Amino acid sequence: MWIGYLEIDLHIPDSGSLKSKRAVLKSIKDRVRSRYNVTVAEFSSQDKWQSSSLALVTVSSDKRMINSMLDKIVDWFNGLKDADILDYRIEFLNE
Repeated sequence: MWIGYLEIDLHIPDSGSLKSKRAVLKSIKDRVRSRYNVTVAEFSSQDKWQSSSLALVTVSSDKRMINSMLDKIVDWFNGLKDADILDYRIEFLNE
């Protein structure tokens, strides 16, 4: 069994408050969950208005499938109009 982990740092330029940041993040998390069937959680920068770090996790018996999916998710994030990628990291665990 393979576990794929994507850590992604975002800049949310139009956010002027924590409330507006949370609305943008909720929309992003809901869309990525429904489109790619991954688990998503914010894990850092929760008190900053314009930045966030998200962790996305998926599990499969096929590492290549996970790698392909996580690459597609990064591409999807690159196409967002309400957030910009600052950095990202992909890791794999084999259990």
